[in-house]
Amino acid sequence: MSHASPWWTPDVHADRRPFLLGRNRIQSALRRFFDARDFIEVDTATLQISPGNEAHLHAFATEALNHDGSAHPLYLHTSPEFACKKLVAAGEKRIACFAHVYRNRERGPLHHPEFTMLEWYRAGETYETLMRDCAEILALAAETTGTHQFTFQGRTSDPFAEPERLAVAEAFARFAGIDLLASIAPDGGTDREMLAAAMRSAGLRVAADDTWADLFSRVLVEKVEPHLGFGRATILDEYPVAEAALARPTARDRRVAERFELYACGVELANAFGELTDASEQRRRFEMEMAEKCRVYGETYPLDEDFLAALAIMPEASGIALGFDRLVMLATGATRIDQVLWAPVAETAS
Repeated sequence: MSHASPWWTPDVHADRRPFLLGRNRIQSALRRFFDARDFIEVDTATLQISPGNEAHLHAFATEALNHDGSAHPLYLHTSPEFACKKLVAAGEKRIACFAHVYRNRERGPLHHPEFTMLEWYRAGETYETLMRDCAEILALAAETTGTHQFTFQGRTSDPFAEPERLAVAEAFARFAGIDLLASIAPDGGTDREMLAAAMRSAGLRVAADDTWADLFSRVLVEKVEPHLGFGRATILDEYPVAEAALARPTARDRRVAERFELYACGVELANAFGELTDASEQRRRFEMEMAEKCRVYGETYPLDEDFLAALAIMPEASGIALGFDRLVMLATGATRIDQVLWAPVAETAS
């Protein structure tokens, strides 16, 4: 199997070096940004009891050995979220974290098995505050690298323009001609057949074993995401409660949640929540996700009981995870994520 020249050869490194220096400048600027807003930078353990409990996230597993040689499983985290929320439960008001995180089955221009997640949390503050943070951070990254526009695969976005705020249901109507909320009950339950019929009418593929979540994801990926973040960033807001993960329902409409994702140049940059602090509801969602993971992949991850206990005393808060390497790519003009990683993970032969 032939490989391109490795990243450490002098000529390849020389090509990558401007992107890497841009990375360092952006990281320094972001540290100053958070420090000026009274955030504490925290550092969380990579090894966790649970790597996260989303059905379609794949973790790297390992094991810890005790003195007697007995073993128990541990995982490399897919996000520092559980640890960060424990710190918010402990009493921290504003925290930020640059965390190396790990996701299996992921490698490509925008995906890497190990990458850097920038997460920050604001106790007692709304998730709209995070939207303002995002707008300021896009502008800051551009200022730091001296660029006037973000680019990726021929698409451009003005990092200084006010981001567009677009509800998921509005995006489904605009880009796919589908009334998404018609397939969601007042209690957040979903109607698979109603969404399937709407998709067939819109000319979209529906497989017999597709769940409502599968159908939702297909419309999002095929019809909605390709239109987001052109000209200016897009904040895709108010995800259905069934797709809320760790977000709470909105006060206005219990069918949708305080969750948004940030896009620029068609690239997903960040995922934010008005945090769910109902431990029993969170447990229910995790168990549903793990049941789906077992159905699709034949495996599950444990629940972090410590996290669920901390959630019971966690104050209202908002939190966000931003793909730091992707932000660097857009701000420096890099075309692949490995161009902005100082030492990429070795590629394994298939």
